[in-house]
Amino acid sequence: MELINQTYQIQGLEVTELASKYQTPVYVYDGEKILSQVKLLQEAFSSVNLKIKYATKALSNINILKLLKKAGSGIDAVSIEEVKLGMYAGFEPSDIMYTPNCVSFEEIQEAVSLGVMINIDNIPMLEHFGNSYGNTVPICIRLNPHIMAGGNAKISVGHIDSKFGISILQLKNILSVVEQYNLNVIGLHVHTGSDILEAEVFLKGAKILFDAAREFNDLKFLDFGGGFKVAYKEGDIATDIMDIGKKVSAAFVEFCKVYGRDLELWFEPGKFLVSESGYLLVKANVIKSTPVSTFVGVDSGLNHLIRPMMYDAYHGVVNVSNTTGDQHIYSVVGYICETDTIATDRKMNDVKEGDTIAIKNAGAYGFSMSSNYNSRLRPPEVLILGGKDYLIRERETFDDILKNQVDIGI
Repeated sequence: MELINQTYQIQGLEVTELASKYQTPVYVYDGEKILSQVKLLQEAFSSVNLKIKYATKALSNINILKLLKKAGSGIDAVSIEEVKLGMYAGFEPSDIMYTPNCVSFEEIQEAVSLGVMINIDNIPMLEHFGNSYGNTVPICIRLNPHIMAGGNAKISVGHIDSKFGISILQLKNILSVVEQYNLNVIGLHVHTGSDILEAEVFLKGAKILFDAAREFNDLKFLDFGGGFKVAYKEGDIATDIMDIGKKVSAAFVEFCKVYGRDLELWFEPGKFLVSESGYLLVKANVIKSTPVSTFVGVDSGLNHLIRPMMYDAYHGVVNVSNTTGDQHIYSVVGYICETDTIATDRKMNDVKEGDTIAIKNAGAYGFSMSSNYNSRLRPPEVLILGGKDYLIRERETFDDILKNQVDIGI
C-alpha cells in the first residue's frame, strides 16, 4: 500500500474505493507482493536445490494457493483438510508435505492414500506407521532440536517442552524403530519457531539436523521449517533473508559433500510470503473519548483478527480516508463483547465516523484464524493482481450462521 497523490493505493487501485466497492470489513491481498517474496526467497537460496513448501495454515484461500503454485512453490499442510485444499488448487501429491500433530492414525492413513509426503513427529505414530506400511511408503521425521526461538512463547515450537517433534535426545529410539520396521526415511525436518532474525538460529538447527542425518543412508531432502520475521512497523528489524540464504546454503553444500550426494533443501515459509500482502479494511463506527484515551471503535474485532489479543502482535493502522489531517493518539478497538484492542496509543490522522482504517500485515493468520464469535459474519477476501481486483471469497450471510445447526423443534 503506497501513498500516491494523497491517496493510498495498491497496484494503482485506491484503497478507499476498494472499501466502498466491497464494503467493510474486508480482507485485501496484494498478489504482486506475494510473488516478490517468493522470488526473494528463491534468489537467496539460488545456489542450492531449494523447494519451497508454503505453510498453508497462514492463508489458505485456494486462489492464493494457485498463485503460489504458479510461482513454483509446493505446500506444507497440517491437516487432512489442508491436504485436500492443496489438491483442489492443483498441487500434485508430490508437492505436498503433510505435517500433522496429535492426529489420529486414520487421518495419516488417509494422507497416505492421497499420496502426499508424510512427516511424523512422535514415536508411537512412527511405530503405528511401521506396523502398517513397513518400508513401502517413504516418510519424513520431524525432530525437536531443543532450540528456544521465536517472537512469542506460543510460536516457539522447538524447545525441550514443546509438543512438536521427536526430541533429538531420543534419536537412538528413532533409529531403533526405523531399523525394526525397515522404514523408508527420505527426509528429516526441524522447525524452531516464528519471527527468527538471525542466521545463527538456523545454523544451530542445521548442525543438529546434519548430525542426525548422518544416521540415515537414503535421505533425499532436509527441511528447515520456516520462521522468517517480517517488519511490522517503521524501524522494525526483519530477517535478512539474503544473509541467511548465503550462510545456510554454504553449510548445506558442505554437508552434502560429506553425505556423499546433493540433497534438496526445503523451507516452509508462511508469514514471510503472505503477511505483508494483506490489509484488513474496517470502518470507524464511533470515536469515544474517556479521561485517559480516545477509542476508534471499528466494525471488526478479534473475530476477524485475533493476533493482537492472542500473541500481543503489532499491526500498523492507517486512516486511509484522511492523508493530510492533524495527527492524534488513538486506540483502535473492535465491536466484540470482549476486550479486543487491535492497536493501542497509535498516531493517526484525524479520524471521523465513517473513515476507512487499514490494518496492515494482515495476510498471515488473519482470515485463517477468524471465527463467528458473537455470531458475527466473516468478511470477504479480495485479491489484487495485475492491477485488477478479484473477489476470492464472498462475505458470509446470516444463513451461513444457521447452515449446520439443526432445529429439533423445541
